[in-house]
Amino acid sequence: MTLCPITYEKLPKGSSYSIQGLRQLNRQLTNLLDLPFSAEEQRQEALRRVGKMSIQGLQLKLSAVLNVRAQRFDLVDRGGRFLLKPPSTDYMELPENEDLTMRLAAKAGIEVPFHGMVRSKDGSLTYFIKRFDRVGRKDRVPVEDFAQLTGNSRDTKYDSSMENVSKVLEKCTFPALERAKLFRRTIFSFLVGNEDMHLKNFSLISSEKNELSPAYDLVNSTLALAGAAKEEVALPIRGKKSKLTRKDLLEYFPSYLKLQDKLVADVIDDFNNCLPGWKELIGISFLKEDSKEQYARLVEERAARLQLS
Repeated sequence: MTLCPITYEKLPKGSSYSIQGLRQLNRQLTNLLDLPFSAEEQRQEALRRVGKMSIQGLQLKLSAVLNVRAQRFDLVDRGGRFLLKPPSTDYMELPENEDLTMRLAAKAGIEVPFHGMVRSKDGSLTYFIKRFDRVGRKDRVPVEDFAQLTGNSRDTKYDSSMENVSKVLEKCTFPALERAKLFRRTIFSFLVGNEDMHLKNFSLISSEKNELSPAYDLVNSTLALAGAAKEEVALPIRGKKSKLTRKDLLEYFPSYLKLQDKLVADVIDDFNNCLPGWKELIGISFLKEDSKEQYARLVEERAARLQLS
């Protein structure tokens, strides 16, 4: 069975993408050509363009626009509306991992940008995500990550705590709403083994109001690191980065955030309700079978630790 790498829908024979997936990219799109680069060529292109792009990070990225007339993604140095992340030489199945993890986040009620995967000329998959800091043809939306907001740098992005992260939210238009979002994202990251939520992976966006940006860079890093991860969160909660318990995550942290009991119960119910759907998504994802099993097992183990059903 072949699935669409944008929607996970079943594909008719001979198709690479579903009609729905193409329409999500652009209502006028009727086909999407493979990227004219292999995975290695994409990595080389990303290295060659370092310093020209406005977004940089440890994971190699390419900036792109969707050329609807030519039915393809075109690489650009400036003005991109999409980020492309090719397969990594260091971490196996990273595009498949990130795409799945972002889908699980959306299912858990977390806002994420439009994303998916595009095929390359060598048959590999490249992850793409639409930039949320661009509106229209030229307008940019102000976005600042929490490292900038707290006076930290890329080198000190781990020098903080989730308690300090929550304090940044006082800059928001409605801090209580953003604290609830932070709680949901924290529980999600623990459940899916995303222990790399450092200061640069949280941002505030200022459009009609000042609020947490849509979630990004969500990856099961426990899986990506092939079991080498020694911590469960990037920033400590209650002074702990590992051996976190239900008391730490579902009692202490929401209490610190001053969340109402009813809201906490609703979030817990949401995760309980979406766990079966998560299992199904993991099962049909583009990960290899052994990776699917590892991913599902980790979620099951973490859910048990939080005493979720």
